[in-house]
Amino acid sequence: MRVLSACIAHETNTFSAVPTTLADFRHASPQPDPGDGTSFGGDAAIRQAFAGTHSMAGGFLDGANEQGLDLEMLLWTFATPGGIVLQEAYEYLRDLLLRRLRQAGPADGILLHLHGAMVSEEHEDVEGDLLTAVRQQIGPRTPLVVTTDLHANMTAAMATPADTIVGYDEYPHNDMYERGVEGARLLGDMLAGRLSPAMAYRQLPLITMPPKQCTIIEPMRSLLAFAHELEARPGIANVTLAMGFPFADIHDAGVSVLVTADSDRALAEATADEMAAAIWARRDDFTVRLTPVPEAIEYARTHEGLTVLADGSDNPGGGGPCDGTVVLQHLIEADMQDAVVAIIVDPDSAERAAQAGVGNNVSLMLGGKTDDRHGAPVPVTAYVRLISDGTFVEQGPMGRGVTAQLGRTAVLVVGGVEVVVTERRLQPLDAELLRSVGIEPTRRRLVALKSAVHFRSTYQDLAARIFDLDTPGVHRPDFAAYEYRRLRRPLYPLDDVSWPGAS
Repeated sequence: MRVLSACIAHETNTFSAVPTTLADFRHASPQPDPGDGTSFGGDAAIRQAFAGTHSMAGGFLDGANEQGLDLEMLLWTFATPGGIVLQEAYEYLRDLLLRRLRQAGPADGILLHLHGAMVSEEHEDVEGDLLTAVRQQIGPRTPLVVTTDLHANMTAAMATPADTIVGYDEYPHNDMYERGVEGARLLGDMLAGRLSPAMAYRQLPLITMPPKQCTIIEPMRSLLAFAHELEARPGIANVTLAMGFPFADIHDAGVSVLVTADSDRALAEATADEMAAAIWARRDDFTVRLTPVPEAIEYARTHEGLTVLADGSDNPGGGGPCDGTVVLQHLIEADMQDAVVAIIVDPDSAERAAQAGVGNNVSLMLGGKTDDRHGAPVPVTAYVRLISDGTFVEQGPMGRGVTAQLGRTAVLVVGGVEVVVTERRLQPLDAELLRSVGIEPTRRRLVALKSAVHFRSTYQDLAARIFDLDTPGVHRPDFAAYEYRRLRRPLYPLDDVSWPGAS
């Protein structure tokens, strides 16, 4: 059986002032596109980048092999989360995918990976538009299986063209590989006649913030366990909890449930109702508590073991510029020792540090150059401890084996604080990032990370204490910080809501 596969993905933060361009997608492709559509990650380049890795693409490849499917990867690009995607960029990628589908010829099935929270200038629901276009091209009978992020803002327009949608179970997304294998397995079951999918979609009047979407703490730990109980029932093929991305001001942002049953739509509908009711019953447990930065620093100063400060408001994994300086400023003023800040994206400062050279001092206005929402540039005279090309191989469970690239990278020492300054935005979720520049996190008293939850994939077992910080930014987990204009209402906890679907 011949299967075609592709990925076009982006998590769009509509509150970010920095648009996402085609160049951002080109940078995220295993094989850069010269602009004529001749590359942008063809089959050979994708296999070379992801074969044997603990990633979604790696899962697709291994899952297809286990199912005896002849898988051809058409293109693969997942741009770093940021602001609204320029329309010309989305249309280029959509048309490129459709063209490659046509050029590839007849296929027995399609396996796609999308994020589920991509927004362009003209489309609030990019995935809905893209899946509709793919379905129109491949016809009504070709099986179409889609995998998505746990933060997908799932819509009816996404659910309708797809035969089944499989979302990540876990946050941190340690199960990307497993969900890729599962997507390929479900497609293989469909092609072999072992599965006739009937999918039910439920959208809850609920929106939640990332820290409490984490599946290794409550309430999500129990809700995920219940989803797995439902999946174990006869006739149920998949239960997906799409917890939504609240930093996209679109009509359909928020929590949804998808259930796929074998042939039995009534079973899928009833199971979706049961899962949705369980989430709704825990709605008050999604409240986030943020800790003031000085309080977290004082804790680290007076307690043994590693303290991790999660600066989720400037998380590049959710569209933050990753050059915020609020935490750095507090650490300098507190004369904190044995502290690390990872990362501050500042290409100019990284370049100037490289020009100064290792072992020398350099005076900089560090960070705070993207906007006025994440802190002002900090004047520092820093010691240049290390310069590197910023390339390392991830070792943690989220993307083990994947090569990450920070671009030109400098480790600067300001008082008792080491600051990792980079050319490119990348969420510092893997402890290998610090180790690759000579910093062993377990030998530091405090590490401040520009991450909301994913850092827990490696730091959960390293840290004695973790704090979600009260800092400003476009990824701040506080509904009061945002003026929603397109979001459907009423929606809990923004409004008082009585939901008949929970009865």
